[in-house]
Amino acid sequence: MVDVGDKEDVVRVAVAEGVIRLRPSTVKAILEGKIEKGDVFTVAKVAAIAAVKKTSELLPLCHNVPITHVDVEFRVLDDSRVAVRTTVKAVAKTGVEMEALVGTSVALLTIWDMVKKYEKDGAGQYPETRVEFVRVVEKVKGAAAGSPEPRILGR
Repeated sequence: MVDVGDKEDVVRVAVAEGVIRLRPSTVKAILEGKIEKGDVFTVAKVAAIAAVKKTSELLPLCHNVPITHVDVEFRVLDDSRVAVRTTVKAVAKTGVEMEALVGTSVALLTIWDMVKKYEKDGAGQYPETRVEFVRVVEKVKGAAAGSPEPRILGR
């Protein structure tokens, strides 16, 4: 683990995004609230927030960072794609990009878990379902970390 003890505590913000590709009928069912397991976006948001707080337990060389804020946004890009954007904020000695990536990844995986019944083909496979473009789109610290510009995919 890298020693960050000599660094100053400053405001840190990181934003990560990703996309899940689904069948159009699944996206429609999500929007109409017809997914058997429940409200997909609410459950995925809670899962993402919980995952952000557990990042250092999942990634062995990641510092335990005192998170001060997490925001998770969802946007339907078209009839087969949903974007997730996770913003993480902390006052810490190290950045929070790994927390943002974990939050976005877990939100996307939660969506997949909740809709897998609707995504499987006759052989039990997922020919159309995939997670794509998970990446850090913004990382700022200090005074610049006040409010990052929204950059959700497709805007």
